[in-house]
Amino acid sequence: MTTTRKINVEEKILSANDRIAQDIRQQLADAGVFAINIMASPGAGKTSLILRTVEALKGEMRIAAVDGDVVPVDVEKIATQGIQVELINTGGNCHLDANMMASVMPRLDLSGIDLLIVENIGNLICPAGFDLGTDARIVIASVPEGDDKPYKYPAMYKGADVLLLNKIDYLSLQDFDVEYFRRGVEALNEGVTFFPVSCRTGEGLDAWFDWLRQRVREKRATVAQAK
Repeated sequence: MTTTRKINVEEKILSANDRIAQDIRQQLADAGVFAINIMASPGAGKTSLILRTVEALKGEMRIAAVDGDVVPVDVEKIATQGIQVELINTGGNCHLDANMMASVMPRLDLSGIDLLIVENIGNLICPAGFDLGTDARIVIASVPEGDDKPYKYPAMYKGADVLLLNKIDYLSLQDFDVEYFRRGVEALNEGVTFFPVSCRTGEGLDAWFDWLRQRVREKRATVAQAK
Protein backbone atom coordinates (compact mmCIF):
# COMPACT_ATOMS: atom_id res chain seq x y z
CA MET A 1 0.00 0.00 0.00
CA THR A 2 1.37 3.37 -1.03
CA THR A 3 1.24 6.08 1.57
CA THR A 4 1.00 9.67 0.45
CA ARG A 5 1.88 12.60 2.60
CA LYS A 6 0.76 16.16 2.00
CA ILE A 7 3.40 18.80 2.65
CA ASN A 8 2.15 22.33 3.04
CA VAL A 9 4.58 24.92 1.69
CA GLU A 10 3.42 28.46 2.15
CA GLU A 11 5.06 31.41 0.51
CA LYS A 12 3.71 34.91 0.51
CA ILE A 13 2.69 35.51 -3.08
CA LEU A 14 3.29 39.22 -2.89
CA SER A 15 6.57 39.04 -0.98
CA ALA A 16 8.62 40.30 -3.95
CA ASN A 17 6.24 43.22 -4.40
CA ASP A 18 6.41 44.01 -0.71
CA ARG A 19 10.21 44.04 -0.68
CA ILE A 20 10.28 46.57 -3.53
CA ALA A 21 7.55 48.62 -1.85
CA GLN A 22 9.57 48.77 1.34
CA ASP A 23 12.58 50.06 -0.57
CA ILE A 24 10.41 52.77 -2.14
CA ARG A 25 8.99 53.64 1.27
CA GLN A 26 12.49 54.07 2.62
CA GLN A 27 13.49 56.33 -0.27
CA LEU A 28 10.45 58.51 0.36
CA ALA A 29 11.10 58.58 4.10
CA ASP A 30 14.74 59.56 3.64
CA ALA A 31 13.67 62.45 1.42
CA GLY A 32 10.78 63.53 3.64
CA VAL A 33 8.20 62.99 0.90
CA PHE A 34 4.63 62.19 1.92
CA ALA A 35 3.08 59.93 -0.75
CA ILE A 36 -0.49 58.87 -1.34
CA ASN A 37 -1.96 56.11 -3.52
CA ILE A 38 -5.37 57.19 -4.89
CA MET A 39 -7.70 54.34 -5.87
CA ALA A 40 -11.27 54.33 -7.16
CA SER A 41 -13.50 52.93 -9.85
CA PRO A 42 -13.49 54.61 -13.29
CA GLY A 43 -15.28 57.95 -13.18
CA ALA A 44 -15.33 58.32 -9.39
CA GLY A 45 -13.18 61.44 -9.58
CA LYS A 46 -9.51 60.52 -9.10
CA THR A 47 -8.18 63.06 -11.59
CA SER A 48 -10.67 65.71 -10.49
CA LEU A 49 -9.53 65.33 -6.89
CA ILE A 50 -5.89 65.56 -7.93
CA LEU A 51 -6.52 68.73 -9.95
CA ARG A 52 -8.40 70.34 -7.08
CA THR A 53 -5.72 69.31 -4.59
CA VAL A 54 -2.80 70.56 -6.67
CA GLU A 55 -4.57 73.84 -7.40
CA ALA A 56 -5.19 74.44 -3.70
CA LEU A 57 -1.80 73.39 -2.33
CA LYS A 58 0.86 74.01 -4.98
CA GLY A 59 1.53 77.50 -3.63
CA GLU A 60 2.52 76.16 -0.21
CA MET A 61 4.22 72.83 -0.95
CA ARG A 62 6.10 71.12 -3.75
CA ILE A 63 3.91 68.51 -5.45
CA ALA A 64 4.58 65.83 -8.05
CA ALA A 65 2.28 63.18 -9.49
CA VAL A 66 2.49 59.72 -11.04
CA ASP A 67 -0.32 58.39 -13.21
CA GLY A 68 -0.90 54.76 -14.14
CA ASP A 69 -2.57 54.49 -17.53
CA VAL A 70 -2.05 53.47 -21.15
CA VAL A 71 -2.49 56.96 -22.58
CA PRO A 72 -1.32 60.35 -21.24
CA VAL A 73 -4.76 62.00 -21.16
CA ASP A 74 -4.80 62.50 -17.38
CA VAL A 75 -1.09 63.28 -17.32
CA GLU A 76 -1.68 66.18 -19.69
CA LYS A 77 -4.55 67.49 -17.54
CA ILE A 78 -2.47 67.38 -14.37
CA ALA A 79 0.56 68.92 -16.10
CA THR A 80 -1.48 72.07 -16.77
CA GLN A 81 -1.12 72.77 -13.04
CA GLY A 82 2.61 73.30 -13.57
CA ILE A 83 3.88 70.32 -11.57
CA GLN A 84 6.00 67.33 -12.56
CA VAL A 85 3.83 64.41 -13.57
CA GLU A 86 5.07 61.07 -14.86
CA LEU A 87 3.17 58.36 -16.74
CA ILE A 88 3.53 54.69 -15.86
CA ASN A 89 2.33 52.89 -18.97
CA THR A 90 0.61 49.84 -17.50
CA GLY A 91 0.25 48.05 -20.82
CA GLY A 92 -3.39 47.36 -19.99
CA ASN A 93 -2.76 45.83 -16.55
CA CYS A 94 -5.54 46.31 -14.02
CA HIS A 95 -3.36 47.80 -11.27
CA LEU A 96 -0.07 49.42 -10.42
CA ASP A 97 2.48 47.40 -8.49
CA ALA A 98 5.69 48.24 -6.68
CA ASN A 99 7.86 47.19 -9.60
CA MET A 100 6.06 49.66 -11.87
CA MET A 101 6.40 52.31 -9.21
CA ALA A 102 10.12 51.60 -8.87
CA SER A 103 10.56 52.17 -12.60
CA VAL A 104 9.47 55.78 -12.28
CA MET A 105 11.31 56.66 -9.07
CA PRO A 106 14.60 57.62 -10.81
CA ARG A 107 12.70 60.25 -12.82
CA LEU A 108 11.50 61.98 -9.67
CA ASP A 109 13.67 64.54 -7.88
CA LEU A 110 12.64 63.55 -4.37
CA SER A 111 14.68 66.36 -2.85
CA GLY A 112 12.30 68.81 -4.53
CA ILE A 113 9.02 67.13 -3.54
CA ASP A 114 6.90 67.42 -0.41
CA LEU A 115 3.79 65.58 -1.62
CA LEU A 116 3.73 62.78 -4.17
CA ILE A 117 0.34 61.82 -5.58
CA VAL A 118 -0.05 58.45 -7.31
CA GLU A 119 -3.16 57.90 -9.41
CA ASN A 120 -3.81 54.18 -9.63
CA ILE A 121 -5.83 52.31 -12.26
CA GLY A 122 -9.61 52.70 -12.13
CA ASN A 123 -10.51 49.39 -10.50
CA LEU A 124 -11.96 48.38 -7.12
CA ILE A 125 -10.41 44.91 -6.99
CA CYS A 126 -6.83 44.51 -8.22
CA PRO A 127 -5.17 47.68 -6.84
CA ALA A 128 -6.21 46.76 -3.31
CA GLY A 129 -3.67 43.93 -3.17
CA PHE A 130 -0.49 45.76 -4.12
CA ASP A 131 1.57 47.94 -1.80
CA LEU A 132 3.28 50.76 -3.72
CA GLY A 133 5.42 52.03 -0.86
CA THR A 134 3.24 55.08 -0.27
CA ASP A 135 2.31 56.43 3.15
CA ALA A 136 -1.46 56.34 2.74
CA ARG A 137 -4.05 54.55 0.64
CA ILE A 138 -6.81 56.93 -0.43
CA VAL A 139 -10.07 55.45 -1.71
CA ILE A 140 -12.65 57.56 -3.53
CA ALA A 141 -16.27 56.45 -3.73
CA SER A 142 -18.90 58.49 -5.54
CA VAL A 143 -22.61 58.94 -5.09
CA PRO A 144 -23.60 57.89 -8.65
CA GLU A 145 -21.87 54.52 -8.13
CA GLY A 146 -24.40 53.54 -5.48
CA ASP A 147 -24.24 52.95 -1.73
CA ASP A 148 -23.46 49.22 -1.89
CA LYS A 149 -19.79 49.39 -2.94
CA PRO A 150 -18.31 48.59 0.50
CA TYR A 151 -20.38 45.42 0.56
CA LYS A 152 -19.27 44.37 -2.94
CA TYR A 153 -15.59 45.31 -2.71
CA PRO A 154 -14.58 44.76 0.93
CA ALA A 155 -10.82 44.43 0.36
CA MET A 156 -10.58 47.90 -1.12
CA TYR A 157 -12.50 49.54 1.71
CA LYS A 158 -10.84 47.51 4.43
CA GLY A 159 -7.41 48.68 3.34
CA ALA A 160 -8.22 52.40 3.06
CA ASP A 161 -6.49 54.93 5.29
CA VAL A 162 -8.76 57.70 4.00
CA LEU A 163 -12.13 57.45 2.28
CA LEU A 164 -13.63 60.30 0.28
CA LEU A 165 -17.25 60.18 -0.82
CA ASN A 166 -17.25 62.34 -3.93
CA LYS A 167 -20.10 63.97 -5.84
CA ILE A 168 -22.21 64.66 -2.75
CA ASP A 169 -23.89 67.38 -4.80
CA TYR A 170 -25.78 64.48 -6.41
CA LEU A 171 -27.33 63.32 -3.13
CA SER A 172 -30.55 65.22 -3.83
CA LEU A 173 -30.86 63.49 -7.21
CA GLN A 174 -29.55 60.00 -6.43
CA ASP A 175 -31.04 57.21 -4.33
CA PHE A 176 -27.99 56.94 -2.08
CA ASP A 177 -28.30 55.96 1.60
CA VAL A 178 -25.32 57.56 3.31
CA GLU A 179 -25.91 55.74 6.60
CA TYR A 180 -26.10 52.36 4.85
CA PHE A 181 -22.87 53.21 3.05
CA ARG A 182 -21.15 54.26 6.29
CA ARG A 183 -22.28 51.10 8.11
CA GLY A 184 -20.73 48.99 5.37
CA VAL A 185 -17.48 50.92 5.60
CA GLU A 186 -17.31 50.90 9.40
CA ALA A 187 -17.92 47.14 9.53
CA LEU A 188 -14.73 46.71 7.50
CA ASN A 189 -12.65 49.66 8.64
CA GLU A 190 -13.83 51.15 11.90
CA GLY A 191 -12.85 54.77 12.40
CA VAL A 192 -11.45 55.30 8.91
CA THR A 193 -10.87 58.98 8.12
CA PHE A 194 -13.88 60.05 6.05
CA PHE A 195 -14.45 63.15 3.94
CA PRO A 196 -17.75 63.80 2.08
CA VAL A 197 -16.76 66.07 -0.81
CA SER A 198 -17.73 67.44 -4.17
CA CYS A 199 -14.89 68.07 -6.58
CA ARG A 200 -17.34 69.96 -8.79
CA THR A 201 -18.52 72.48 -6.19
CA GLY A 202 -15.59 72.31 -3.78
CA GLU A 203 -17.79 71.35 -0.83
CA GLY A 204 -15.88 69.50 1.90
CA LEU A 205 -12.48 69.76 0.21
CA ASP A 206 -10.97 72.12 2.78
CA ALA A 207 -11.00 69.34 5.38
CA TRP A 208 -9.18 67.05 2.93
CA PHE A 209 -6.60 69.75 2.19
CA ASP A 210 -6.03 70.29 5.92
CA TRP A 211 -5.49 66.56 6.42
CA LEU A 212 -2.82 66.57 3.71
CA ARG A 213 -1.15 69.68 5.12
CA GLN A 214 -0.86 68.04 8.52
CA ARG A 215 0.61 64.81 7.12
CA VAL A 216 3.16 66.69 5.03
CA ARG A 217 4.19 68.74 8.08
CA GLU A 218 4.57 65.58 10.14
CA LYS A 219 6.74 63.93 7.49
CA ARG A 220 8.97 66.99 7.25
CA ALA A 221 9.30 67.11 11.05
CA THR A 222 10.30 63.44 11.21
CA VAL A 223 13.12 63.98 8.73
CA ALA A 224 14.27 67.15 10.51
CA GLN A 225 14.48 65.29 13.82
CA ALA A 226 16.51 62.51 12.25
CA LYS A 227 19.20 64.93 11.02
